[in-house]
Order: sequence, then structure tokens, then C-alpha cells
Amino acid sequence: MAIRYDVAIIGAGHNGLVAACYLGMAGKKVVVLEASQNIGGASISACPFDGYDVRLSRYAYLLSLFPDTIMCDLGLKVPVRSRSMSSYTPYVAEGRHEGLHIARKWDAETEASFERLTGEKKEALQWRNFYHDLQQMAKKLAPTLLSPLQSRTDLRNLMGMDEVWRMMFEQPIGEALVEKFQSDLVRGVILTDAMIGTHTSAYDLQANRCLLYHVIGNGMGEWKVPVGGMQQLIDELKRVAMANEVKILTDARVTDLSLGKAGVELATADGTSYKAKQLLCNAAQPVLAALRGLPSTPAREGCQTKINILLEKLPRFRSGVDPSIALAGTLHIQESFRQLEDAFQESEEGKLPRVLPFEMYCHSLTDPTILSKSLQERGMHALTIFVLHTPAKIFDRGHAAMGQQVCESTFAALNDYLIDPIESCLARMPNGAPCVEILTPHELEAILGLPRGNIFHSDLSLPFLEQRQKGVWGVETDDPRILLCGSSALRGGGVSGIPGHNAAMAVLQGSRG
Repeated sequence: MAIRYDVAIIGAGHNGLVAACYLGMAGKKVVVLEASQNIGGASISACPFDGYDVRLSRYAYLLSLFPDTIMCDLGLKVPVRSRSMSSYTPYVAEGRHEGLHIARKWDAETEASFERLTGEKKEALQWRNFYHDLQQMAKKLAPTLLSPLQSRTDLRNLMGMDEVWRMMFEQPIGEALVEKFQSDLVRGVILTDAMIGTHTSAYDLQANRCLLYHVIGNGMGEWKVPVGGMQQLIDELKRVAMANEVKILTDARVTDLSLGKAGVELATADGTSYKAKQLLCNAAQPVLAALRGLPSTPAREGCQTKINILLEKLPRFRSGVDPSIALAGTLHIQESFRQLEDAFQESEEGKLPRVLPFEMYCHSLTDPTILSKSLQERGMHALTIFVLHTPAKIFDRGHAAMGQQVCESTFAALNDYLIDPIESCLARMPNGAPCVEILTPHELEAILGLPRGNIFHSDLSLPFLEQRQKGVWGVETDDPRILLCGSSALRGGGVSGIPGHNAAMAVLQGSRG
């Protein structure tokens, strides 16, 4: 006999768990069915390196979009820390190694760094004005993400910032960056936030959407490091869910879905059946379509390669910058505006870009607790490299070999700015292998079920409707018994919990009649 529930949720990623927490707190009987052995999806911590006590955020690694409102509503205890640096971008000018230093809080060194790069003060002023405008937009836009969708007209009127609206929603961001900034390097530093996880051109509005999601988190846009790694978020969500009698099952891959008058019935691989009045799907839409026996539109390809590494020591930079400063925020390599556009065009043709744009993050500088005390005392550090414009199609001819080629290319480019080659700083496992983990789009699909390795499941969506429609949360499907609660939903994407919250609200709103 099938076990009966009010709500069944496919997928115990962070969004599925957020929905489960809200529904459990509202008194609903909820079951979460997770296909893998562990909960958390992409928001987990684990050590891929034998012999080391490291809690590495292997896939997702920073928090910005996750609203404080959800943290408060659910009583989640997830401490986060600010990074001292926003970014550092090394470059060579007239044979001298320099770097664009941008502190999280504007300071004299940041001001001087812009002037050394451009020879004038105007670019720094343009930067500050640009991000001031985006922050004013974010303060007005962020609170709407946890409410029913507004129409384009209503949201534009709410913002009351016509010039910013045109720049973010109507004019390709590439045009705006060329108009506002003179330095190709400065343009590129901004453009990277419009490219992360999105295979597109600066002159495509899809880039605007990606930038939008990078700057609106909590009305501030600051990306913070979760203390103890991403697993802290998952452990807290699990604690709250279980306290509210949510049943979470692992190794419970859903193999069949049928619809009836009373709701839905799900069957898992072990032959167990579950009946529920409502189904929430945290898996990607192609997975849901396959379960329903429906055709699915091809997914936009994932386009990033993630490389996790463990270092015995931080490398020294040719520019003379303290590595604990250069790596405290985002280190940009080969990410000028022109380099990003060229890399997109080459990768769009199915070629590995000759100049690969990538960036690095050293989370252990902000949160050393992800390393054991003995590793901290040895001066070791965990880093993540995020390589842009490496779409799934370039790995189709042999993803392991191509992944190794991508890694070698990034190491070689990084070494151009280092005194110590990065290879000389790598820790090694007991078998002598370097502590390097390469995650291509193919690995992300195989491990996490992300279609073609797309970390957003599909194209990012605009946070409004073209027409006014009452009570639409952006989680609805063609069947009222089935809702989306993951990145495939409107206003999904990133570690945000927003679609999980919105799916839960849609259920509770419907149950209230």
C-alpha cells in the first residue's frame, strides 16, 4: 500500500529542504525523496582528497541570494563571514606586474589602484556610481522575490529608476559597459558576474539576467562565506525539517509518477509507493518531463569547469601583492571584456578557447575552520578555480582528457603572474597524486543530475511577468498538482532557497482556498 502524505518533494537539495521546512512548520505531512545517498545536492561539503581533514564546498561555495528572511523564518543558524577583498586582477603594463585591487569597502588603495591602471580618477568614480545604482535597484527588487510575481510595468514603477531599468532589462549589458568604462580590464571584471554559469555573449540579454542575480542578494549583493562550508546550511535545514516531522529518505530515486483525482502517486526504485495531494519537484525539468512521459526541450549547456585544489602554501605574486590579500576575494585571470567575448565565440564553435578566462577563490583565508587545526598550523589552504566558457559540447569527445587540458591551461595562465608555480604549492595525497579535483559539465550531470552540467538547470528568468496575473509564484506547471521548487522555477538559480519558499507558499495559499 502507498504511504499517504500531503506533499511529496523530489530532491533533497537546499530548495527542496527549504520547501519541506516551511510546509512542515505549517503542519503538513511531508516526505522528501532523494535519489542519492546524501542530502544537499550541490550545497554540500566533502573532502575529495585522501589523507586530509578538509570540509570543502565542492560545488556551491558562497551565499548571497539566500534571503535573511528565510533564515529568520526557519530559525537557521548559519554564520557567514564577509571577505575583506572584492577582487584582485593581476596584469602587466609596460613590462611591470601590477594588479587592480578592489577592497570590499572602498579605500585609498582601491582608489590608487584604479588610477595606476587608467592614469586618471574618472574610472574609479564611474565604478562607484555604477555599483551605487545597482545597489539602489537591489534594495527595491530583492524583497519582491519572496512574493507573487509582479508585472513588468508594476515592477518598473516600483523601482522608479528608468535609466537603471533600461541598462539591466532592455539594453545588453555589454553596450552599457562599453559606454560607461574606458578600461577593457575594468569592463571585464564587471562582466564576469554576467557570465558565471551562463554561456552567452555580453551583447545577449541573458548576460543581464546573470548579472542581476549576482547583485541583488539581500538588497546588498555581497557574497559571503558560510562558516564551516555549505554543509552548515544543509545540516541546519535538515535539523529544522526533522524537528517538524518531515520524512527525508535517501537512496529513494523516483522511477514512476502517475496522476489521479486525489493527487499524485510516486514509485521509487525499491518498489515503494507514495501518495500525495501535491508534488514539488526540485529536480531539473527534463527529469520531471521524463517521469511524466512528456517531451522535453533540450537544456542550454552548462559552461563551467570547477577545479578544487589543496595547497601546502600560498603562491607569491610577481606584482609583490601579499597572496593573503590577492586571494582573499576573487582573483580574476584572463577576464578582460575582450578576452571573455573571444572565449565565448570560440567555445560557441565547439572549440576550447585559446585564452581561457577563469577566477579563483580561497575560502580558507576567510574561514579557516574548513581545515583541521593541524592543516591550519601547516599553513595549508583550499582553493576553487571556476573556468568560464567551457560548455559541455567541448567535452563530448572525451571529458577526462579535455578536463585535464583545461586544468593545465589554467595553471599555465596563472603561473604567468606567480613567482612560485602553482604546481609547486600543491599538496599531495598518500599515493603521490596532487590534490586536484576537476569537475566538468559531464561530471556535474553524472553526479548531481544537472542537465548538460547546467548549474541553473535552464536559462535564468526575469523576476516579473509580462502581464499582470494574480497569485502567480513562478513555480506553477501545466498541472495544478505539480509545482517546481528548484532552479527550474522562475526566480530560481543559485543557492537562494527562493523557489523552495515560493513553492511552499503556493501550496499553503492553495490549501487556504
